[in-house]
Amino acid sequence: MVGIKPKDAVPSGPVKFFGAGTAACIADLITFPLDTAKVRLQIQGESVKGEGAVKYRGVFGTITTMVRTEGARSLYNGLVAGLQRQMSFASVRIGLYDSMKQFYTRGTESAGIVTRLMAGCTTGAMAVAFAQPTDVVKVRFQAQVRLADGGRRYNSTLDAYRTIARDEGVRGLWKGCMPNITRNAIVNCAELVTYDLIKELILKYDLMTDNLPCHFTAAFGAGFCTTVVASPVDVVKTRFMNSADGQYRSAINCAIIMVRNEGPSAFYKGFMPSFLRLGSWNIVMFVTYEQIKRHMTRAQQYWESPF
Repeated sequence: MVGIKPKDAVPSGPVKFFGAGTAACIADLITFPLDTAKVRLQIQGESVKGEGAVKYRGVFGTITTMVRTEGARSLYNGLVAGLQRQMSFASVRIGLYDSMKQFYTRGTESAGIVTRLMAGCTTGAMAVAFAQPTDVVKVRFQAQVRLADGGRRYNSTLDAYRTIARDEGVRGLWKGCMPNITRNAIVNCAELVTYDLIKELILKYDLMTDNLPCHFTAAFGAGFCTTVVASPVDVVKTRFMNSADGQYRSAINCAIIMVRNEGPSAFYKGFMPSFLRLGSWNIVMFVTYEQIKRHMTRAQQYWESPF
């Protein structure tokens, strides 16, 4: 992103595209249980209130309950779809971010806050258009609870794609597309722009060099800001995408019902796992992404000029 010194080669578009997807998959592998806990906490309370309405309490309480009642593997429900999602989502929304900044600035190096926000919104929306079905299947898998007879809502990732398309039509695979576009535009802007600005300021005032401590600090700040800004939209998106056909008329209707039944605090359900997940995810992803870009660029240089 920013802060590349003159002696460093600028990573090419394909390097950024591949590097972003790979780094996001590594981050997902490490933080996926936190994401699953977040989804369970977000959907808790949408059913009819009564006995057993509150099953999960807190991040680690949710993880402990899931391991005890469903087994440790339940923490990785939907991992395949999650990796498919990250490889397509992150490659577009993160890998094309710098290219989109250059497009809006017409190739110049200077990019203001408005340009960065426009670039973040654009790549975030593009990513949803490519990969929405993977997100729907991931959320459905994370939300499903093993039944008493051992049955499941979906038996495999492929079965989930087929079942949703058969029972809800192809439109079912793009369920929650609009709230997801909204969420991704917000997340992308908060995540990438915040990371970009924090890193730029650190390098500008020589607080750190363009290395791991700098990337770690910028990623942590980006994770916190993203969680605060995006949590309400994320909860609505999760509820709507996991809902049965006809349960909500629209994402806005879902939000209204949430406020009516559970109060405004429902928009921040699962905030701690969201922060733990987004914070750790951002740290792993950005640190890995920066290293992948650096090493792939050096390898590319060596391949082109070995002597």
